[in-house]
Amino acid sequence: MAGQLWSTNSLGGYFYSLNLSNELRRAVQPMTKFRQFADVKDASQQGKSKGETFTWDVVKDVGRQGRTLTETNTMAESNFTITQGTLTITEAGQAVPYSGKLEALSKFDIKAPVMKALKNDAAKWFDIAAHAEFNSTPLRVVGTSSTAIALTTNGTATATNSIAFNNTHHKAIIDVMKERNIPAYANDDYMAIAWPSTLRTLKNNLESIHQYTTEGFGMIATGEIGRYENCRFVEQTNVPKGGAADSTTWDPYTSTADAWNNALSDWIFFFGEDTVAEAIAVPEEMRAKIPTDYGRSKGVAWFYLGGFGLVHETDATQARVVKWDSSV
Repeated sequence: MAGQLWSTNSLGGYFYSLNLSNELRRAVQPMTKFRQFADVKDASQQGKSKGETFTWDVVKDVGRQGRTLTETNTMAESNFTITQGTLTITEAGQAVPYSGKLEALSKFDIKAPVMKALKNDAAKWFDIAAHAEFNSTPLRVVGTSSTAIALTTNGTATATNSIAFNNTHHKAIIDVMKERNIPAYANDDYMAIAWPSTLRTLKNNLESIHQYTTEGFGMIATGEIGRYENCRFVEQTNVPKGGAADSTTWDPYTSTADAWNNALSDWIFFFGEDTVAEAIAVPEEMRAKIPTDYGRSKGVAWFYLGGFGLVHETDATQARVVKWDSSV
């Protein structure tokens, strides 16, 4: 059987070596970052027996702006249009089988490390799936100089990003979001998510900006980026760097990065409210395999039935996600 075996040290035999420590160490893994920003308030009731397609209504603005009335004229009338977004419910999961011999001879409860490894695997999958929808946004910005950005609205960055992301770029992007009437994510603040090193120049900028304030000094001391220009930053490491439009090797499922050609910066997602919907038919859960071969073959798996979808899809006028991007 494929899986965890007593006969192969690296697959299980090490679980009872001579003088083995009583402490079981595990590889450090990040938890979900993208998924926490997916909206499940309206999708969590999808449930079973409702088909594989989940839809939501998007109400557009009123067609004619209201205006001053003349006493002798009738009230002006207008209407609004409604569109629908859709996503497809799919299955996701991963199993780790193990032998009955490994369970019988191991010093540790074999289910504990298996379930921990599966929990880490599930966290990565959820972020990869949510990231794919964030990444389908039609709004892309590219840094064209240390002070300027260029915006495209067709889902493709058409210029090479040749500068590290800095606080001036940040202010310009926030201005773009405000002037496009993108609603704040919470408490009048937008959110942004990126790799820690992608934000290094910005962090250095903020250190010099805040160094003479008590609050700023505290931020530097704790290594916190915090809030700047109506935006809060979240750092993640689940989804690899790179993946520009020309990339043929970038693969989040194998953690294969493909840095931008100049390697001076990397992707950042800025977003407001109502970004990505998550429809859940069966919430993620651990499932034990029914033992076979007279109890000699066992296993544990994580399973999920659901899906993610960009709320406003390809409608650039209503898009809520802006990606700091590059063409190569």
